[in-house]
Amino acid sequence: MRAKNSDQLIDVAKALLAGGVDCIEITMTTPNALAVIADCRKTLGDKAFIGVGSVLNAKVAREALAAGAQYVISPIFKKEVIDAAHEGGAPCIPGAFTPTEILAAWEAGADAAKVFPAEFFGPAYIKSIKGPFPHIDLLPTGGVTPETVGEYIRVGAFATAAGSSLVEAKALKDKNWAAITARAKAFVAAVAAVK
Repeated sequence: MRAKNSDQLIDVAKALLAGGVDCIEITMTTPNALAVIADCRKTLGDKAFIGVGSVLNAKVAREALAAGAQYVISPIFKKEVIDAAHEGGAPCIPGAFTPTEILAAWEAGADAAKVFPAEFFGPAYIKSIKGPFPHIDLLPTGGVTPETVGEYIRVGAFATAAGSSLVEAKALKDKNWAAITARAKAFVAAVAAVK
């Protein structure tokens, strides 16, 4: 979840959970992100797996884990972020795009590689990367939609991430939680159809 205002994010998290999305990432670009993470953990308890995204250094990873984040996502590969996450007992998925970056992240201890931005090459890129790296879990992120999510899973992604295509700006602005729940259900149904 990424927003300019953190006030509504608990409601968004509840709407996502109602739609079957129980792995929710709060990005550090959101105002008061650490407080939102803590609030989500308190409000949703064990019903959701709450993580932190847009982590750029070890300090932020540690702060987020202290606030209650259960996993760490980064748009970049930095070994210090992986190490900080693991020291806190949390999985870490750094950003990596090229085969060299993906392998380097994996060899540095990443639990998977966030292939970002995935939209420019689509599912075919994930399929190609899985050829030489069948042992590396890939998380395509960026531009994943209900229309493409199933194909990403079918070609070998272990999961996908979605931001504005899941929590659409208009629904957030209008506080249309039902629309967010419906969108979450569409993603979940598309994945279920290929599993």
